[in-house]
Amino acid sequence: MKRITVFCGSSFGTENIYQLQAILLGETLAKHNIELVYGGANVGLMGAVADGVLSKGGKVIGVLPSFLKSKEIAHEKLTKLILVDNMHERKAKMSELCDGVIALPGGFGTLEEFFEMLTWGQLGLHKKPIAILNTNGFYNPLKTLLQTMVDQGFLKEANRQMLLMSDNIDELLDKMKSYEAPTVGKWINK
Repeated sequence: MKRITVFCGSSFGTENIYQLQAILLGETLAKHNIELVYGGANVGLMGAVADGVLSKGGKVIGVLPSFLKSKEIAHEKLTKLILVDNMHERKAKMSELCDGVIALPGGFGTLEEFFEMLTWGQLGLHKKPIAILNTNGFYNPLKTLLQTMVDQGFLKEANRQMLLMSDNIDELLDKMKSYEAPTVGKWINK
């Protein structure tokens, strides 16, 4: 993996551990010579993960819709900032540039971006590993919901297993490096 896209919040959340883990993720990516692709802002966890990469001499590519440049405050120290017209172009560009995806804690935008990439993988549009860094158990309720989807017949177990999850950065990166996309389709027959 040469580049990983990270989706995460533009705020820090209520616990300091979220910011610390975002910085550590960035530092770890740089240590492994993995470039960061992310939303291009210098605020919240977005800024923290970028700062972590940059603090260790790594490369960071930001992808930011022009209309968010003033709202999210574009990071001024990136290796490269790509401005796009809208959110759809942002996701497409971030997907095009990366070899895998990691989600950190965040809100609606984080989940929307993350689930679109996961859905594209389920549909066979890419074979990239899609992962969650489950800091402070943030995504435990999602883990439960996904199992409910399987149990109730809305998601195949093989597709649920596409989502890689760990609270340990190195373990998560190892899972991503050894990931093999499922060969089954997404559709469930009665």
